[in-house]
Amino acid sequence: MTIDIQHHAEQNYVEIKLSGKLVKEDYHDFMPVIETLIEHHGPLHMLVELHDFHGWSVGALWEDMKFDVKHFKDIQFLAIVGENKWQEGMSKFCSPFTSAKIKYFDATEMDAAKAWIAETS
Repeated sequence: MTIDIQHHAEQNYVEIKLSGKLVKEDYHDFMPVIETLIEHHGPLHMLVELHDFHGWSVGALWEDMKFDVKHFKDIQFLAIVGENKWQEGMSKFCSPFTSAKIKYFDATEMDAAKAWIAETS
């Protein structure tokens, strides 16, 4: 799993790039970074880019759900940039677990995703 987190303070959003398959240990590595950003900046706007993404292990899915419950109102806007239909479906699946406004973008629409997440700031 490759995870890259960038905080774009000037545009008030966090960009997370994911590739491979998320496992439970990945959450223990990158969730403290996200939680620190929430502590210091309040509710976040996030852009999640999925490239060659293969989903979650069961343990990772559980960690994700725990994060979603704990931070239900801490993500205001979520742009998901993906490469295929199941990733688009995932954006609809996660909507009951967050109060964030969620919008899916195809990988070819990265500029539009960045514009949307920056405009919502």
